[in-house]
Amino acid sequence: MAKNYTAPRNILFNGDCTEVMKVIDDATVDFILTDPPYVTRYRDRSGRTVRNDDNGRWLRPAFREMHRVLKDGGFCVSFYGWNKVDLFMDAWKAAGFRIVGHLVFRKHYASSARFLRYEHEQAYLLAKGNPARPARPIPDVLDFPYSGNRLHPTQKPIEALRPLIEAFTQPGDLVLDPFSGSGSTLAAAQQLGRNWIGIELSNEHYHTASKRLAAQQHHRAAA
Repeated sequence: MAKNYTAPRNILFNGDCTEVMKVIDDATVDFILTDPPYVTRYRDRSGRTVRNDDNGRWLRPAFREMHRVLKDGGFCVSFYGWNKVDLFMDAWKAAGFRIVGHLVFRKHYASSARFLRYEHEQAYLLAKGNPARPARPIPDVLDFPYSGNRLHPTQKPIEALRPLIEAFTQPGDLVLDPFSGSGSTLAAAQQLGRNWIGIELSNEHYHTASKRLAAQQHHRAAA
């Protein structure tokens, strides 16, 4: 008798994503969109930091689990730190992902300035197996409105994430974000009628994201 592969739906876990993903069966997630720590010891102007941003030990095991739970022919979009791209590339390739595209998110402000003014974010489009090409490919340069970073020191704007979910999923598909932060990916998926799974290590951000998703769901139900 064939096994009925399943995964949780519309739930946010508080814990280590490498361990939590073990409860998800093989090849049950349709799309992964995630913003992991950049391994840069980031500290914002008010002193806020990001958990596990001081080491890359989690990179290989986390992406190995992501590759396992993703359906064959599925995509993963992963943000990354440009000055640690060698660590991310190593983890992606070791997990079995193929690199099939690169995305640049254009900011209308500088997040910092050293040798250059940093006015963009970036992500790679990773594939498991040989996925079909999208019917209407999106541009590889997208706008990145300022989120204000009120809920998280590196909060991604929902407006920049929605086009990715729309391009690589269908309504009812399952979207995974193993590094959920304030829940921007999950909120975008919820808005678009997709199912979602989130995982967040920080207890503080887990509660922030939980409240955000509940409030959005309440607003949608009342509308």
